[in-house]
Amino acid sequence: MSMLSSVQIKEANAHLAAVHRRLTELERRLEAAESTVREQAERLMGKDRELQAAVRELALRKDREMVDVQEKLQDCEGTVQRLQMLMKEKDDVIAQLRHRSQLLDKITRSRPLLDNLLSYMAEAEHSQSIHLPHPSFPEHQADSLHSGTNGLMNDRNFSVSEDDTEELDQDDSIFGTTV
Repeated sequence: MSMLSSVQIKEANAHLAAVHRRLTELERRLEAAESTVREQAERLMGKDRELQAAVRELALRKDREMVDVQEKLQDCEGTVQRLQMLMKEKDDVIAQLRHRSQLLDKITRSRPLLDNLLSYMAEAEHSQSIHLPHPSFPEHQADSLHSGTNGLMNDRNFSVSEDDTEELDQDDSIFGTTV
């Protein structure tokens, strides 16, 4: 082995000291970088926890809102069904009232005819109290008047023709009363 000169040893020591300084500097920078990375990782993990909590809260709120919306939907569907049933009932009532209205219209149009018929019946009663047969009635009809029934109603030949109702439609205001 050969011996190293003092210059070589000094240069080697200087080189080692420079490497050591460089190594110390790199270790310090590494520690700073690791510390920064740790801090960033901790901050990221904290933010991740916050975001996960926020997502859980949003999911819970969404679930509660979905339950509320479903309840409201069921209430609305029930209300719609009740309203549809009510509407059907009212339509039925309207149909009944419409039918009654048509009947009343028919009765109103027949009023003059009925008034004439009542007038004839009153005349027949008056003639019955006198006990004289009315000359315009056939004998069997006069007999039925005396027995207390209306001979016109029992006669098979009695009917109201369309001509009679047309005349009566023209004279709707004869008596000036309503049914």
